[in-house]
Amino acid sequence: MDSGPSDLERELPPDDGQLPNILPDDAERTSNAGSRGIKPRPQPTIESQNPRLLSSLYSFLVIVSFFLVGFAAFRNTLTWHLQRFWGASGDFWQSQWDRFIDFTGDDPARLWVLSTTIFTMAVYWVFGGIYTLFDVTCRPAIIRRYKMQPGTNEPVDRRRLAKVIATVLMNQTVVGIPMAYCMYQAMRFRGLNDLRELPTFHWVLAELSFCIFIEEIGFYYAHRLLHSRRIYRYIHKQHHEWTAPIAITAIYCHPVEHVFSNLVPPFLGIFMLGSHVAVAWLWFTLVILSTLNAHSGYHLPFFPSPEAHDFHHLKFNQCFGVLGVLDRLHGTDALFRTTKAYARHIMMLSFIPAREAFPEPAKKAF
Repeated sequence: MDSGPSDLERELPPDDGQLPNILPDDAERTSNAGSRGIKPRPQPTIESQNPRLLSSLYSFLVIVSFFLVGFAAFRNTLTWHLQRFWGASGDFWQSQWDRFIDFTGDDPARLWVLSTTIFTMAVYWVFGGIYTLFDVTCRPAIIRRYKMQPGTNEPVDRRRLAKVIATVLMNQTVVGIPMAYCMYQAMRFRGLNDLRELPTFHWVLAELSFCIFIEEIGFYYAHRLLHSRRIYRYIHKQHHEWTAPIAITAIYCHPVEHVFSNLVPPFLGIFMLGSHVAVAWLWFTLVILSTLNAHSGYHLPFFPSPEAHDFHHLKFNQCFGVLGVLDRLHGTDALFRTTKAYARHIMMLSFIPAREAFPEPAKKAF
C-alpha cells in the first residue's frame, strides 16, 4: 500500500523552478579544475541544445498528428453509426446540438457556468469511478497485471480514499464554480460565439491542436513553479502524498494549485481562440480523461501511456509536463529516459502488460 512520500522524495530537494543554466559556482569549479590539470566538466552550449529542441518539436508534431488522425477517425465512425441508429440526415451533430439548446435554453451564463460544472464533474466521476472500483475491489483480477507499481493500493486505503473524495469535491464546487463564473466573464470580454451554430469539424481539430500546445506550456511551467523550494511544502506537497497515485487523485490538491495548474492552463487556449462552449466541453473532456489516465496507476492496452507522470510521482523531480515535449527540451526527463519505464512509455497495441513486454533487469545475486 502506498504510504506517503518516498525515500527519494525526502532526500531530493524540490526543483527550484528555474530553467537549467550555468551557475557561478560551476564556472569557478571549472576554472579551478583546469588549473589543477583536471578535465573540466563540459557545460551546455547552444549547439548541444539544438538536437534537443528538434527532438522536442518532432515529438510534439508526432503526438498531435497521431491524436488528430485518431480523433477524426473516431468521430467519423461514431457519426456514421449514430446516423444509422437515429436515421438522421444532414449535419448530425448540429441537429443534436439544436435539440439540446431547445431543451436547456440559450442563456450563455447557464451553459458556461452551471452546465460546464455539471458536465465536467460527471465526466470525472463516471470514468474516475470505474478506476476507483478497480482499486477498491481489486477486481477483475487481470487488471492488476497492468499496474505500473505492483503491490500498491491493493486494495486502496479507505480512509485515504475518503479524504481524496472530500478534497476533490471541494475543489470542483467551492473552487470550481467561482472559477467557471470568472471564465465565463473572461469569455464575455473576449466575445461570445453564436451558441446555436457549431463550428466546422476541421476548425474544431485546429482549435484542439492549439489548446494542446498551450496547455503543455501552461501546465509545464506552472508545475515547475509548484516544485520550487519556497512554494512546494505549502501547496504542491499535498498532491505528492500519493507516490503511487490512483485516478481520482488527479485533482487532489491545494485550492491554489487547482486554480493555477489544473484550471487555468486548459482554459487558456479556449480563451485565446474565443472557442464555442461545445468545443470547450469537448476539450475539457479530453483533459479530464488524460489526467485520470495519467494518475490511474494502470498502463492499459490501447490507452495513452501514463508512465511519465507515474514516474513523476515516484521520483518527484522528473517529467513535469503533459506530453513530455518541454521535459525533453529542458532536460527534466533525463533520469526517466535511462529507466525501463521510458521503454514502456508507448501505447501498448496488444494485451501483453508493459511490465512483461519490457521487464526490469534481473538483480544480480551476491
